[in-house]
Amino acid sequence: MSPVDFESHRSELTAFCYRMTGSVHEAEDLVQETLLRAWKARDRYDPSRAAVRTWLYRIAANVCLTALEGRGRRPLPSGLGVPSNDPGAPLVPTLDVPWLHPFPDARFDVDARADLRLAWVAAVQALPARQRAVLVLREVLQFTAAEVAEQLETTTAAVNSALQRARAALVDIGDAGEIGEPDDPEVRAVVEKYVRAFEAADVPALTRLLADDAVLEMPPVPLWYRGSRDYGRFMERVFRMRGSGWAVRQLTANGQPALAAYAPDPGGGRRLHTLQVLTVADGRVTRNAVFADPLVLDAFELPGEIPANECARER
Repeated sequence: MSPVDFESHRSELTAFCYRMTGSVHEAEDLVQETLLRAWKARDRYDPSRAAVRTWLYRIAANVCLTALEGRGRRPLPSGLGVPSNDPGAPLVPTLDVPWLHPFPDARFDVDARADLRLAWVAAVQALPARQRAVLVLREVLQFTAAEVAEQLETTTAAVNSALQRARAALVDIGDAGEIGEPDDPEVRAVVEKYVRAFEAADVPALTRLLADDAVLEMPPVPLWYRGSRDYGRFMERVFRMRGSGWAVRQLTANGQPALAAYAPDPGGGRRLHTLQVLTVADGRVTRNAVFADPLVLDAFELPGEIPANECARER
């Protein structure tokens, strides 16, 4: 067995560990540990008992469960408290909370992105770790109950029971199919309009694109808003503070449209400000999760600034 046999599974293993932990950086470390353990144990691998992929997931699941022992979940602000109605509230980050991070699609070859949706991953974080593992292995990766029982060193009955409890806990998160794909023409049209309005600091145009109950949240700041009115009032504050003349680069995260927002720099050019992950459904933006954490920005390998001469070319 060669290292290539293991490396071909790196992307999907990273997605699995991300669903388990809610952090890309942590997922990459856990996958590295998984592949190292697999390489050391390669002489003990028995192909008559399981395919290489199944065997790797057994190792990855146990690596994740060990890492998650005694740890709390990674939330988004909307999962912790009530929304604010004060657009001028202090933007104080809460750094002792291990916030959920987005997933940089462009860096990984992952097929099942529907189950990487931010809302879904956030909801899964609330499950006990073993229920989380069962749900992902059974529902997302389509392993049989018997295979998952072998991977988690438990019984088929225990797997089925854990899956039932996990499904019941997630019943209120909605249908991922209701969320538009980034390459859907209607979604692209909404995002293009949002980008034009954002770059122009046109708050009325922005709010016309929002669902009535749209959510805006900004980890690591625990503050969040619900409703197009409060969303718009907060954006007015942002543009007063940062000015107009923003630039936006489009990408995807968690199988959703995402925007890298560059704020105008007093010295010329524009500097990376935030990564914004949009949820679009029924022709409206229903949620915007805005990330300013340098670890998140690093994971997306975004340029830190757009030079002034490039800004001029863009205009």
